[in-house]
Amino acid sequence: MGVGGMIGGGIFSVLGLAVGESGHAAPFAFAIGSVIALIAGYSYTRLALTYRSDGASFTYLERAFPKRLEIAGIAGWIIVVGYVGTLALYAFTFGAYASHLIGYSESHIARILLSIGVLIFFMGLNLIGTKIMGRAEDIVVYIKIALLAVLGIVGFFTMKSTNFVPIFNKGIPAIFLGGALIFVAYEGFQLITNAVNETRDPDRNIPRGIFGSIIITSLIYVAIAVISVGNLTSDELQGAKEYALAVVAQPILGKLGVVLVDLAAMLATSSAINATLFGSAHLASQMATDSLAPKAFSFRRPRSDVPYFGIIIITILALAFTIFGNLDMIASFSSMTFLLVSIGVTIANLKLRKQTSSKLTPIILGLALMGITVIILAVYMVQTSPFDLLFTLGVYGIMAIMHLGCEYSRACRMHPGKKDGG
Repeated sequence: MGVGGMIGGGIFSVLGLAVGESGHAAPFAFAIGSVIALIAGYSYTRLALTYRSDGASFTYLERAFPKRLEIAGIAGWIIVVGYVGTLALYAFTFGAYASHLIGYSESHIARILLSIGVLIFFMGLNLIGTKIMGRAEDIVVYIKIALLAVLGIVGFFTMKSTNFVPIFNKGIPAIFLGGALIFVAYEGFQLITNAVNETRDPDRNIPRGIFGSIIITSLIYVAIAVISVGNLTSDELQGAKEYALAVVAQPILGKLGVVLVDLAAMLATSSAINATLFGSAHLASQMATDSLAPKAFSFRRPRSDVPYFGIIIITILALAFTIFGNLDMIASFSSMTFLLVSIGVTIANLKLRKQTSSKLTPIILGLALMGITVIILAVYMVQTSPFDLLFTLGVYGIMAIMHLGCEYSRACRMHPGKKDGG
């Protein structure tokens, strides 16, 4: 689950971005991203074992701030819009690789239409409530890992050492920027905490699942980044950043390799869209059930128990994002969101460390490292596209206002005689 969630759109989506920001040192950027994920994973692990709930991050914040439910509510909505961002990222990536496969890689319209199509398809699949994708998820994970392994092994023997010189061609700070920008490629490990109640021997298997999946994924990411830089120039990778891995496959495996990478990317992003849409709609439904979101999000189909309103609204938002956004904007927004969510979860673990039996050192180290990463990413957004940062902050503000409006409406219903401030 963890490996599938992370590779679901990760390396296919952000390889070109990592090379664009970190240059020849892109493998180090992926390594830094994995270190951040491992440190964040510590708090997720301790909280998941202490508070065994499918609500995961939302539940941890509820427990940490029981008298300030607006904190958990706002954070819950930020998690939901974070999932909207990842849905847009996966749909964008699907459209880029699909258009490349059919020979329309330069057509912006083709990419948009294919992105729209895959989102609408999985919206329909989730509305029906079918479980047809369940077993296929495992098969997709194995296929894409096998393909990436072949690409890595064969590519190792075709690398050119001159492509790595100088290794820090964009400077050392650029490595940390690259790690911040591609953090979204590691957010999938959080899905494991949503399955704690379905896990056998969770005390043993949840830590193994979280840390093991991050380590396995980071090894794959770093290996692919190494063979990518070793086989192509930075300009070649940046020129096709939306479908960079397909371009990497060309000199290594030929045209067949390009087709296989395109298909693997489409399969991977499809499974990630399906799982993310399912999880985000159910999270929104649970929040609405707890009166922390508009009641409409709790509406479910009688027979299938599908939260249809949430599925439709989240899909519409993802459609808007993938149509009007670009890869840099979507990746920056998603990475920033999940970094802030991870900081929130780590703060919750700090507050609850006696109950979770957590050590103080990794918590403080995690907060410091993630805090620095957020600052680096914010500075990058200001320098490259201030609109992206304003958009991100604006979305957070809208989520906060919407949640506080729900809280006020609920208070008025409970105390109809009271006015403002009552």
